[in-house]
Amino acid sequence: MSFELPPYPYDRLSSLAALAEALPGGLVDCSIGTPCDPPLPAVVEALSSSGSERGYPASAGSLVLREAAAHWLARRFGLPDVPPASVTACVGTKEMVASAPHFLRLRQPERDTVLYPAVSYPTYAMGAALAGCRAIPVPPRPGALGGLDLGAIDDRDAARALVLWSNSPSNPTGGLGDLGAEAGWGRDHGVPVFSDECYAEFTWDGPPRSILQHGFGGVVAVHSLSKRSNMAGVRVGFCAGDEELVEFLRAVRQHAGLMVPGPAQAAGAVALADDDHVRVQRARYRERLEFMAETMGAFGCPVALPAGGFYLWIRVPDGRWTDAWAMAEALARLGGLLASPGDLYGPGGAGLIRLAVVQPMERLHLVAERLGRVSHG
Repeated sequence: MSFELPPYPYDRLSSLAALAEALPGGLVDCSIGTPCDPPLPAVVEALSSSGSERGYPASAGSLVLREAAAHWLARRFGLPDVPPASVTACVGTKEMVASAPHFLRLRQPERDTVLYPAVSYPTYAMGAALAGCRAIPVPPRPGALGGLDLGAIDDRDAARALVLWSNSPSNPTGGLGDLGAEAGWGRDHGVPVFSDECYAEFTWDGPPRSILQHGFGGVVAVHSLSKRSNMAGVRVGFCAGDEELVEFLRAVRQHAGLMVPGPAQAAGAVALADDDHVRVQRARYRERLEFMAETMGAFGCPVALPAGGFYLWIRVPDGRWTDAWAMAEALARLGGLLASPGDLYGPGGAGLIRLAVVQPMERLHLVAERLGRVSHG
């Protein structure tokens, strides 16, 4: 039987985008977490001046890039010296998320199961499907927006698991997980834990956290420069952790020809060495989160600020719309605002929408003005 490719989730929003675009001033796209702010000028300079475009880049990443990543991990998370051998580059982290189950199954062909957060980024489940694996969702901790209810994992699924995916801060909920408990569960069950930490710089409740703070054995942290440094188009990220796992991934990716382009590696090293531009970006997202939470509250859709990330996870008000798709349609038609219905992130997201506060303030003010003209009493 041939593989049946499902529709790409965000392609389902095209009719809503057309409604929003029809308003004077056009569409304000908050459906996808694509950065809209400029990268660090030194990053752009590095892209054009590294001289690395002539030869093939190292699949693992240049020593300069891996050392920059290791120094950033030590600086940001208070880790001891991180050996560059425990770091390898990836072509953006979506590629790593999608390909990891396939590669890990080469390492443990007797295992066929991917455990992942039940409400989450769709690529965790799609990576399992592309590898011919079972995708088993793990519910969140009771009463929490983030983390994993580890006690809900069936022992039979744990015995077959190639990997347990964690995501903290969570996309889409903004919740934080218990990374120490997740690392411990993985070690107890002999299951590698891969921690997607691409929103760690935008942790609002306390300091940023990494699973590597609980030891490197059996765990891999996955990091991206797309959100931190507004470099989504450059496609550079890295993973770090258990040296055996990282080396296996490095070697198989080298055979597959997966290489971050040389100029992108040079730009990534520059970005990782600079923290000032991240502080500026944090302030931008915090301002937007607060403004849009106020705007949605005034529109009759109250929402709490997230513990991390730059998404608002908004419940559909009782009795106002039939479901999240109807609410998203109203936001597009009345406010020119494109948001993502929560069921794009799993059945547990039904009845909510996700709003990515990536647009500049002048565009968000336009949404507020439009929605402010609408009576909803």
